[in-house]
Amino acid sequence: MTEDKRNCFVLEGKMALPNQYFAGRLGSRFIIALRDKKKITGIRCKKCNKTFIPPREYCEQCWTNISENWVDLGREGELINYTVIRYGDRHLPRKAPYILGQILLKGADTPLTHIVEGVDPKDVRVGMKLKAVFAEKPTNTILDLDHFEPV
Repeated sequence: MTEDKRNCFVLEGKMALPNQYFAGRLGSRFIIALRDKKKITGIRCKKCNKTFIPPREYCEQCWTNISENWVDLGREGELINYTVIRYGDRHLPRKAPYILGQILLKGADTPLTHIVEGVDPKDVRVGMKLKAVFAEKPTNTILDLDHFEPV
């Protein structure tokens, strides 16, 4: 089937799609602890003895409701995986290139994905020991935990 392109009107351009994200009851409590107490918190399943970050309502192993089993986690952890963001976009939290890593914090069984700074992208490696650095001014977002850097 062919289409008569003489009758088509095309206007090239970009469209902004502003949106809002609601973190929910557990996500909000997690972010408030980052902002107000400079604490990284997770949720532990008493049945499986697993600690999850970011927090979730149900254990992914046994489906037990764990929403009230909050625990404080350490500020240090190990880089278990990473990628280097090499493209720029006004919606990204940093100017490219920057490192986005998965950090397994002390006391957690799942990694937290976050920004890694203080190391050149060509020198980053799995197994690096990292520590949390909190934002000086509150953002009311996950970026109240500004980034992780080498210990």
